[in-house]
Amino acid sequence: MLHRLARSYVGLGWPAGLALAIGVPTLTFLFGVAIALWLPADYFVRERRVPARHPAIHFLLLILRNLVGWVMIPLGIFMALPLVPGPGLVFILIGVSLADFPGKRRLEERLLGYAPVLQAVNRMRQRFGRPAVQVHPHARARSAEPKKHADP
Repeated sequence: MLHRLARSYVGLGWPAGLALAIGVPTLTFLFGVAIALWLPADYFVRERRVPARHPAIHFLLLILRNLVGWVMIPLGIFMALPLVPGPGLVFILIGVSLADFPGKRRLEERLLGYAPVLQAVNRMRQRFGRPAVQVHPHARARSAEPKKHADP
């Protein structure tokens, strides 16, 4: 599959290949930065509220958000393959944040509870004058714990 993908890039010609190799990662990176900056600082510590809107509009927006999320996850997995331009991990994380599934909040907290991820997100937010993302103390404590290995 990767060999076919590499041949298709060559078939585009070098200007189009170069534009794809530079343009797609740049645009998706900027999209990821925009999402990280747009996220409210208290997103992970506040109680979830359902906005007061018409039930039909709420249902339509819920379906649309899930559709976009579930499309972005496989796109991110595809972009995470070698020779495919684009930051696949960013698309996977955004897709997971948009889609609804059991255990989603716990997964998000574990990802942001991982110290290097939280530090990178908060450094970026600080550069743009945004407050740091807050996470529950238990999420940070779990990520700081050393992994326990069973003795043979």
